[in-house]
Amino acid sequence: MESELISDMPLDVSFWGLVLQADTIVKIAMLILLIASIWSWSIIIEKTKKFFTLKKQAKTFEEAFWSGESLEDLYKTEEQNPKHPLATVFVAGMYEWTRASKINSLSSEKIQAGLQERIHQVMNVAVIRELENIEKNIGFLATVGSTAPFIGLFGTVWGIMNSFQSIALSKNTSLAVVAPGIAEALLATALGLVAAIPAVIAYNKLSNNLNTYALRLQNFASEFEALLSRHLSEESSEE
Repeated sequence: MESELISDMPLDVSFWGLVLQADTIVKIAMLILLIASIWSWSIIIEKTKKFFTLKKQAKTFEEAFWSGESLEDLYKTEEQNPKHPLATVFVAGMYEWTRASKINSLSSEKIQAGLQERIHQVMNVAVIRELENIEKNIGFLATVGSTAPFIGLFGTVWGIMNSFQSIALSKNTSLAVVAPGIAEALLATALGLVAAIPAVIAYNKLSNNLNTYALRLQNFASEFEALLSRHLSEESSEE
């Protein structure tokens, strides 16, 4: 009689029904996956917007840089508040250049060599610092992509264990006994994949964007360094 009553019990297999009737451990796993998914999407949206803005700012700055405008005028414009990495690297190099110009004559080969080395170092430091700022939190997506399926799998295993325990306690293999635990298990697996798949795709895309922008930034630093080197050679030959 008891087994008949259990089998006749209505099952709530809706999403929220499965969540609410899930075991505490499974609920914790689901909560972790939900938080990871929300955090991942916030990073994805923020970084996507950031790369779009950086690309636009870089294009505008490079047009101004190669337009023939005086580097000193461009430096005065960007000096106080460089708003993007290319401008930051430019300001770092120009600061060393203008500082050395005010202190020493640039005709000495020894001074030129030291200045070129300092400019190279400060711009390299600026490039690394800016890339680190851009890269911040992108690694979290890789962590979610690699761990979320296993967290979901843990919830799956726990749900199946609950199903077997229900069978053992009730001595009944009817669907009413087995289904809730299996459903919880499948839901935990699904949430793990929902969190992991977008994180992996976004990580690969954002990493590619980062590598592309890093190359652009490094190329600009090299071109700017070569331009300053030519200016040094010209000033030396004139004197």
